[in-house]
Amino acid sequence: MLAFGSNQGDRAATIRAALEALDAVPGIRIEAVSALYETPALKLTGVDHDAPAYLNAVARIHTALPPHALLDAVNEVENEFGRVREERWGDRTLDIDIVDLDGRESSDDRLTLPHPRAAERAFVLVPWLDVDQDAVLTGHGPVAALAARATDTVTLYVEPPAQGGAS
Repeated sequence: MLAFGSNQGDRAATIRAALEALDAVPGIRIEAVSALYETPALKLTGVDHDAPAYLNAVARIHTALPPHALLDAVNEVENEFGRVREERWGDRTLDIDIVDLDGRESSDDRLTLPHPRAAERAFVLVPWLDVDQDAVLTGHGPVAALAARATDTVTLYVEPPAQGGAS
């Protein structure tokens, strides 16, 4: 399971294009994508209502890639979309996290599986339920129960109508 977030630029278009870019990577296939959800920006100091809001989504994938190769592919796509890593939890054009990879548990200096904070983030858990209502986060339990306990605010995103030309 991959989680996507964006709070700069055309957030929805960026997430959609990133999904297409990942689906084009040999060894990765996007199987299902959640709806988009809007959430206030979360910073190290807490929720920042002055920062641009995030759009978030998750995608269920099938991959033949080992975990670090998947991480490399995800990081490459983030970089293609202008991801800058200057501030931890700072504003970003695109963030892609590997949340769960077939229930694997591992940790090293580059990657921790499952994602260490996924169990407490409604902006990951709620969209995850869109693509798998029976999901279980390894080491934490059913995603539905985790989502019910999460305290961050998520709102289903409704795209504004397209700006039309003359009628």
